[in-house]
Amino acid sequence: MTDAYEIVIDKIQESKISTTDFDNLTFGKTFTDHMLECTWRDGKWETAVIKPYGPIMVEPSCKVFHYGQAIFEGMKAFKDATGDVFLFRPEDNWIRFNESAKRLAMPEVPKEVFVEGLKALVNLDKEWVRYGEGLSLYLRPFMIASENGVAAAPSTEYKFMIVMSPAFAYYKGDVRVIIASDFSRAADGGVGYAKAAGNYAASFYPNNLALAEGYQQIIWTDAASHEYLEEAGTMNIFVRIGDTLLTAPNNDRILNGVTRRSVLQLAADAGVTIEERRISVKELNEAANNGSLKEIFGSGTAAVIVPIKGYKHKDFKFELPQLEDSYAQRFKEALKDIQYNRADDQHGWRVKI
Repeated sequence: MTDAYEIVIDKIQESKISTTDFDNLTFGKTFTDHMLECTWRDGKWETAVIKPYGPIMVEPSCKVFHYGQAIFEGMKAFKDATGDVFLFRPEDNWIRFNESAKRLAMPEVPKEVFVEGLKALVNLDKEWVRYGEGLSLYLRPFMIASENGVAAAPSTEYKFMIVMSPAFAYYKGDVRVIIASDFSRAADGGVGYAKAAGNYAASFYPNNLALAEGYQQIIWTDAASHEYLEEAGTMNIFVRIGDTLLTAPNNDRILNGVTRRSVLQLAADAGVTIEERRISVKELNEAANNGSLKEIFGSGTAAVIVPIKGYKHKDFKFELPQLEDSYAQRFKEALKDIQYNRADDQHGWRVKI
């Protein structure tokens, strides 16, 4: 790339926004007019290009298909009542993206490509960011191995891209979960902390089994013993016992969630007692039986914060109480107020486009 990290913009002839039904969106199925693409080859990043959204040309021998070098991030842009558009903690996603890249032997993406490219792309398609409760523009930066060849080795060429999709709420209706006792999401020393595509592929089969039983997600447990809570499907997990908020500590099996960190900060701001420690299934079931288990909720970019209505662990089932002033609702509203520019941003999380 040039010293100025030039981003070339090739604008569409005519926007498809007028033919988009924003009242009937399916999450992640509709995409904006433009996308960003930047190629890494010969040991360096080439010029980033923003161009009309459309197919990319790859050969059947493209290494991503054979050895799974694929990572991504999930982010959102929000519009406030005056029409201004904001990103939420984009540098945190950039840092995590590069942590994933390093773990999968992929090149790190410069900040000027990831963050500045994201800003330029959102600015170009900012009419796709709609104002209203629950509305946002979902942003999907990703990188794939694009070298042709089936030799088992890291690729020598990669494509970094960003696509964007207007979004409503990710989860609709009540969410109940099964606590895993057989399958595992990640193991010690693995790639659980990275946003690697394969992590999600491996979860689909056990999640289908849960769906067949009438449960929407799985709370994953540690692979060694299945005794400790780790993540909930596509979300980090929080448990409220009494008035204490508990969450599993970060490790090489658990994704370092941006929303998770935001919830922990908001809880600290509110004076809530927080414990980042291992939470055993035994402790959870005992709290359910003695009445001290008040809430379980998940946090993530797409989902924001999702209350868990009930859970099953082997033969034990429990329905969570209905609370008028839940932590989940309190922190979800506080987070949305910051994202939609309805409240002061004392931590500097909003980035105006």
